Amino acid sequence: MTRPTLEVADILRVQGNRFLDRYRSSFDFQQLKAFRAIQRCRTAALGGHRDACPRCGYQAISYNSCRNRHCPKCQAQARERWLAARESELLDTSYFHVVFTVPHELNVLALENPRLFYDLLFTATAQTLLEIASDAKHLGAEIGVIAILHTWGQNLLLHPHIHCVIPAGGLSSDHRRWIRPRYPFFLPVRVLSRIFRGKFLARLKHLHRRKKLQCAGPAAAVADPRQFAKLLRRLHRHDWVVYAKPAFGGSMQVLRYLGRYTHRVAISNHRLLAFDQERVTFRWKDYARGGKQSQMTLAATEFLRRFFLHVLPKGFVRIRHFGFLANRFRASRLALSRQLLASSSATEERTGTHDVHSEDACLWHCPRCGGSMIVIQRFTAAELSACTYFDSS
Repeated sequence: MTRPTLEVADILRVQGNRFLDRYRSSFDFQQLKAFRAIQRCRTAALGGHRDACPRCGYQAISYNSCRNRHCPKCQAQARERWLAARESELLDTSYFHVVFTVPHELNVLALENPRLFYDLLFTATAQTLLEIASDAKHLGAEIGVIAILHTWGQNLLLHPHIHCVIPAGGLSSDHRRWIRPRYPFFLPVRVLSRIFRGKFLARLKHLHRRKKLQCAGPAAAVADPRQFAKLLRRLHRHDWVVYAKPAFGGSMQVLRYLGRYTHRVAISNHRLLAFDQERVTFRWKDYARGGKQSQMTLAATEFLRRFFLHVLPKGFVRIRHFGFLANRFRASRLALSRQLLASSSATEERTGTHDVHSEDACLWHCPRCGGSMIVIQRFTAAELSACTYFDSS
């Protein structure tokens, strides 16, 4: 993929101070940390290193990455490392993609209680899938789930939802059979929607009753128990959005599919189209109009406000595993699942493709001969500032 001509960091460097003057009072430490990291990413302020090509001898000095998980420039290598680790965990079966979304009326609570709210979203999603899948009326099996939190919509406004990637089937209760799904979309979506809604709202009500929810700012209205109860009744009247895509198969296809969701940030630099020092224009899909490709222009400060809505709390885990893919069960249950799926030949195939995947993970190639560049010398920020000339890449 070609290097983008415009980056979020460029907008920060021009409009960052004005943005901070306006929104600093509502910024938390993690948002400010992400702000500084993205602003300085791949600049002399973070130091650098000299790279060389063993094949042709070409050398260049590159600036260090910030490695902040919200930085649009720092996700590719993290994604490759994560996918390489997951490659050995894929099963020789097709996979489903199921998405759970909460109504936008709850966004005010998500903004005031991000850790509690997103933990609740994970919990309600996982419990719903595991409960419905274990019901003999639907599947009657123990399933495995990879769940990935996204908090944004295409217009960068808050839109919390969970992407779930799930092997097509699961282990029988006695762990002697692999049970395949009877529905083309894995599990009945209307049942998932209603159970998810009930579990989420019941737990939200519990948190509110115990005064665990912060109800300040835009959420102040629901601090009153009567207003909160009124909100819950309104949310109970409507179906919540849960949708499933048809099964897709093949281990490498699953890896590519996962790569589109695991290490994304609110907007990639490749979606940015123009910046005239005051306004930002970017591409977006209008799903209310059938996913039509459109362009949106925002004031730079509003663009940055929306972007930093999606900075997660410190240490918050946004990729989680449930069912037989949970950490404490994963190794033994995966081995059992492979045995039941009789997938020894697929395992050999995955082992044979691993080196190719790892080689592709080298993202810095020699501009002369295409060889993989290696680091031969490292520099601190002070050493770089003392240099009178260098070729930065």
